[in-house]
Amino acid sequence: MSNRLPPRRAGQSCAGPSRVPVVVAGLFLAFIAGLALTARLPPTMPWIYLGVSLVTFIAYAADKSAARDGRWRTPENTLHLLALLGGWPGALLAQYRLRHKSSKPSFLIVFWATVLLNCGALGWLLTANGSLALRASLGVG
Repeated sequence: MSNRLPPRRAGQSCAGPSRVPVVVAGLFLAFIAGLALTARLPPTMPWIYLGVSLVTFIAYAADKSAARDGRWRTPENTLHLLALLGGWPGALLAQYRLRHKSSKPSFLIVFWATVLLNCGALGWLLTANGSLALRASLGVG
């Protein structure tokens, strides 16, 4: 057996980008779907997360485009609010795919804080009191 690696294509780096963000976002959205399928969350919740994630991805793409063209930028607080509201899987994918806001430490610290806050809120929604509050706010019995 040979220990040689296959030849690299032009422009291909040795390490390559990590697929971890794609896996994390996908597993989280699958987890939310599973909770909805088992009635632990209302069936609208996966759609809410997916919709806010799509809006967040588009906001990152628009901001990257504006940065390249020297146009008005999306405020970082807006990007963080979208992540906090459930769009963090879309933000994570945008950081990975678009390579936007993925290396600014001050931004990433706040971003990961929004992820933790969103996941903490989701954990509370899975408690008896949280579930009652969520179902009442969504008008679901």
